[in-house]
Amino acid sequence: MASTDELLPEGEKMRKTIRWISETVQEHPEKSRKEILQEAEMRFDLSPKECEFLNTNFGDVVCKTEG
Repeated sequence: MASTDELLPEGEKMRKTIRWISETVQEHPEKSRKEILQEAEMRFDLSPKECEFLNTNFGDVVCKTEG
């Protein structure tokens, strides 16, 4: 039998994950972004590729410019 995630349209799991992250950041400003992303990765059973996408685009990464 297929899991629930396999029955979702393509990309729906990530939309749900990003929506949850957004809500959690607003409701719990005391939590670090890293902590929220780790919880999302576990809660939504994300693949390594999906985790990398979230960490790259939504993590507390400070971009340093050369110069």
